[in-house]
Amino acid sequence: MFVNRLSRWLLSLPAVGVCLIPALASAQSVDLASSHLVDLTHPFNERTVYWPTSPSAFELDTLTWGRTGAGYFYAAASLATPEHGGTHLDAPIHFGEGRRTADQIPLDQLVGPGVVIDVSDQAARDADYRLTQEDVLAFEARHGRIRAGTIVLLRTGWDRFWPDRASYLGDDTPGDASNLHFPSYGEDAARLLVLEREVAVLGVDAASIDFGASADFVVHRVAAEADVPGLENLTNLGELPETGFVVIALPMKIEGGTGGPLRAIAVVPRD
Repeated sequence: MFVNRLSRWLLSLPAVGVCLIPALASAQSVDLASSHLVDLTHPFNERTVYWPTSPSAFELDTLTWGRTGAGYFYAAASLATPEHGGTHLDAPIHFGEGRRTADQIPLDQLVGPGVVIDVSDQAARDADYRLTQEDVLAFEARHGRIRAGTIVLLRTGWDRFWPDRASYLGDDTPGDASNLHFPSYGEDAARLLVLEREVAVLGVDAASIDFGASADFVVHRVAAEADVPGLENLTNLGELPETGFVVIALPMKIEGGTGGPLRAIAVVPRD
C-alpha cells in the first residue's frame, strides 16, 4: 500500500526552500524554517527499560578516551543492546512469520503525517486501559477520518514514569513478565486502524503496542500480518498537537532484524 508514496512526496517538494509535505495528507506543507522538532526518543543508557525477560540490557564500554600519541583527542566505545528495549521499532517479523524485517521496511512507511490519540485521562484511572474503536471514532469525529499512510501515536502519559521500571511496567520482578500493567492499544481499535484505515505505523509511549497484561499479543499479530511496524517506549507525545505534524522514525538498519533502537522525531509547525 506504500509503493511509490515517497516518490510522489519528493516530486511534490518545491524547487526553493526546505519543506516536508506528507503524502496522503491535505495540501498543508510543513516548512522547517517555521517549524520546531520534538524528540520522541528516550536516551539509551544503563537505566534504559527492557522487557523483563530480556537476558541483557544496554552496554556501552569505552575502548579509548583521551589524547593519542600524536596529540589529538580520540574516543570510541563498544555498544551492545537487545533489539527490543528503550525507544525502539518492532519490525513485522517480530510477530509475523515471513513478514518484513527491520531493514526491509520502506522508508516512506517510516516518514509521514502523524496523529496523536490521547487516552492519558483514561489510563490515569486504569493502568490496563486499552484504546477502543469508540476512542478512534471520537477522534475522527473531531478531526476527520484517519487517512491511509498515517503514523498513529497513542498517548497514554506513561512516559512520565520512565525509567522507574516498577511504575512504568507495573512490576519489576526480574525475568517475569506475567504481572505487567500498563495501557496501550486494544484489539478492536488496532483492527480498525490497520485493516480499515490502512495506517502506516502504530506507536505508543508505553512498553508495548499490546497492553501490559496481554497474554496473546493480538495487537502485535494484527499489525504484523499487515506489515505494519510498531514504535514502543516513545516520549514527549504531550508536546504534539493531535494532527498536523510529520513523524520521522528511523531505526537502526539491522539486516534480518526483528526490530532495533529507534530515533524518532516530529516536525511540528509553529503557531
